[in-house]
Amino acid sequence: MPITSVAKDPEALTLVVVADFTVPLRRLWDAYADPRQLEKFWGPPTWPATFVRHDLAHGGLSEYYMTGPDGDRSGGYWEFVAVEEGRSFEVLDGFTRDNGEPNTDMPSMRMVFEFTETDGGSRLTTTTHFNSLPELEQLLEMGMEEGMTSAMGQIDDVLADLRSFAADRATSAQLLSDTTVRISRVVRGTPEQVWAAHHDPELLRQWCYGPDGWEFTECVTSTKPGDRHRYAYAPTDGTEDQGFALVGELLETDPPHREVFLETMEGVDGPPTRNEQTLTPVDGGTLISLVVTYDSREQRDAILGTGMTDGMEVSYARLEETVLAEGRP
Repeated sequence: MPITSVAKDPEALTLVVVADFTVPLRRLWDAYADPRQLEKFWGPPTWPATFVRHDLAHGGLSEYYMTGPDGDRSGGYWEFVAVEEGRSFEVLDGFTRDNGEPNTDMPSMRMVFEFTETDGGSRLTTTTHFNSLPELEQLLEMGMEEGMTSAMGQIDDVLADLRSFAADRATSAQLLSDTTVRISRVVRGTPEQVWAAHHDPELLRQWCYGPDGWEFTECVTSTKPGDRHRYAYAPTDGTEDQGFALVGELLETDPPHREVFLETMEGVDGPPTRNEQTLTPVDGGTLISLVVTYDSREQRDAILGTGMTDGMEVSYARLEETVLAEGRP
């Protein structure tokens, strides 16, 4: 158990939890920066968490839910009000309703996570600030302290698992729900470089053209909400294979951290997918996290069944070998 102390202060309206680890500071930070790792320990063992959004940047937002043994769900959110990359972050923490909206009938709190180096590795100090003594007592009665202790007891196994989250691991797809998939890959480059590679047509043409033997015939990117993009592809070998095009609309953008866009294949009936892409600095490069929401489970399975994940791995590997290997931009 990594927790070394728990201190409740009714006068200061705080709960301070200190935990020590035998891993480097960067490794501990990445466990909180990477939603694949965070959800393995944030919820208690009987109430595992699923993060459907995790933007570890100033002004960012995380949304998650915990699922109980009977299938019941309890949702929560973090609103990031301060982030010092690799050192600390501060969030407004609250509960959500079934529709994902903040539940104002429940208490909210401010939480500060501070990461420091120690002689034996690293330390995490989590300070929770409550709005009032009744809210502090209410949350403690709901089992907040026990929940944090139980959840923290799982983190050692996550920290020891270096292979599952290594920078050289291939692109993976994780089913979050019947209609939602998270696609993840760490690429060797900074968020700024990866962002530019996704938005500069000259750079995009160098790596995101699909399988070998194909090329862009049109590459129109979007920069502000409401802009539409169009990526058209065709084979280069002179065969009669028809090309295709992906089209969509940019909904939200926060360079170089996050963007949200709709996308569909041109000429194909059916609703577009909703894509939320987040770029997060981690050890070894930048974690690309793409959460795709489909209209139905059938649409999800049909698109994943085309080999989409393998195709993305080919493109990401090419991105590392070309644009990022040159240190561009």
